Amino acid sequence: MEKVNEFIKKAVSRRTFMAGAGTAAAAAFLAGCNDATAPASAPSGGGTTPPAANPNLDVLNFALNLEYLEAEFYLYAATGQGLSAADAGTGAGTTKATGVAAVPWGSSGLAQYANEIAQDEVNHVRFLRKAITAANGTPISRPDIDLTFFAPLAVAAGITTTPTFNPFTSPQGFLIGAFVFEDVGVTAYHGAAGLLTDKTILTAAAGILGVEAYHAAAIRTLLVGMAAANNDQTYVKIANQVSALRGTLGGGNETALSSKSIVAADTTNAIAFARTTDQVLHIVYGTGGGAGVSKGGFFPSGLNGNIKATAS
Repeated sequence: MEKVNEFIKKAVSRRTFMAGAGTAAAAAFLAGCNDATAPASAPSGGGTTPPAANPNLDVLNFALNLEYLEAEFYLYAATGQGLSAADAGTGAGTTKATGVAAVPWGSSGLAQYANEIAQDEVNHVRFLRKAITAANGTPISRPDIDLTFFAPLAVAAGITTTPTFNPFTSPQGFLIGAFVFEDVGVTAYHGAAGLLTDKTILTAAAGILGVEAYHAAAIRTLLVGMAAANNDQTYVKIANQVSALRGTLGGGNETALSSKSIVAADTTNAIAFARTTDQVLHIVYGTGGGAGVSKGGFFPSGLNGNIKATAS
């Protein structure tokens, strides 16, 4: 554990860049949501196409659903409580958190990561809500969220044979829970870029993507680094089982973790992976391919907003 703490201390100096990465984009976004728009880019793959009336707002609300989920996960891990009523929105859904409590961090040194990322995700929720309002839209409220879905997800991934996995019971389990979300967030924002027609909104989304990529990199690096420090690949193996399941549900686009492979990107051009809204929905709903899937998994009642059911 001493080696783990030493590894973490060395990594801390890189963390200070994460928290403010989206500040400039946020300021530009809120100041110029009504700027002239650029020609629309065609989405790749079988993604759900938002209604033509205002695709930008639909995409932002789609992203807001995902930020609600991440914020709830990290807040519960760090504090044992979720979003405030003000941040969750009027008429917000409930978060199922049976058996969920603040992670017992012990001497792992990981509490600082959970605290910082939790604040980042809360800031993303607040930013998106303000930005949607500034663009004359209505931000969706938090949908129903199920933080106990990690247990059946672990069974589906072959991690356990019974639905008992709970990422809130240990620092190592927390890293696996974070790993479930972070790569999905990066690929979702990258995939959504082709659906955005407003340059200012696209710039802001790129700022959020950058911070999510820092989060993903931190989690992936911690998993590999702690495995090397302890000479124990258990949790790297578990993360790769999660990755394989995500790939099955969400169209591939995964990079397995190892001491020689940490960055998730296309090996031919080093470009980050992208996912369509359909592929993201299949992952967070915990279902395979097919049209008409509108709820399940982490969102037992479905997402809120116009992008909530799969088209393929």
